[in-house]
Amino acid sequence: MPKPQRLDQILFSQGFGTRRLCAGLIAHGEVKVGGEVVDEPWAEFDTAGLTFEVAGQVWPYVDKALVLLHKPAGYECSQKPKHHPSVMSLLPAPLRERGVQPIGRLDEDTTGLLLLTDDGTLIHQLTSPKHHVPKVYEARCKHPLTGAMVEQLLAGVELKEPEGKTPGKFQRPPEVSKAEGAEIVDETLLRLTLIEGKYHQVKRMVAAVGNRVEALHRPQFGALTLPADLAPGQWRWVASPADVWGQ
Repeated sequence: MPKPQRLDQILFSQGFGTRRLCAGLIAHGEVKVGGEVVDEPWAEFDTAGLTFEVAGQVWPYVDKALVLLHKPAGYECSQKPKHHPSVMSLLPAPLRERGVQPIGRLDEDTTGLLLLTDDGTLIHQLTSPKHHVPKVYEARCKHPLTGAMVEQLLAGVELKEPEGKTPGKFQRPPEVSKAEGAEIVDETLLRLTLIEGKYHQVKRMVAAVGNRVEALHRPQFGALTLPADLAPGQWRWVASPADVWGQ
């Protein structure tokens, strides 16, 4: 059973700033526990199942943060974006402060389900191909899809160098990617299931079979599907990593 923690330590661990700033929030009556204002930073609470309010906003205590974001187009999955705003700007300050980062990346023009966490071990588990975590993508293609294209994607295709990348000094062996699942939804809409996470992978795979991705969306990551009521740019907590594994 974890020991009770001081309230200022709890706020600090949850990303509400330095210990001094957290103590100041408490002393100024900005923090409630159980609906009651607590103005003593040294007051102790059990963290199991704890929820608290800071400036009127309810927060759960989580040892490791895991959130689901509906990524809109026009955002980069980087803390140091080059051409577009970072997806981090869509999250509240406490989550940014505690260092959550994307589990894998979506291109700036790709939309859909993006997971973010401050758990480095979980990031490795969910991005490593050996753990076989499926990611589902819906690609709107320029040209009509054919059964032959689907067969090639399932068998494995050789990926060309991404646009804008020049070959290095040493010749690298060609990259080959194979879809775990491929389905024609309508004439130009392809649903792909992948367990890898290569650079511009879906676009390069579709290009390898003679087509072109015009728009890309990810509706599913592992056992999680993008909630229908979660608008682009909105986020919500994921209760447990087990929800991603479907356990």
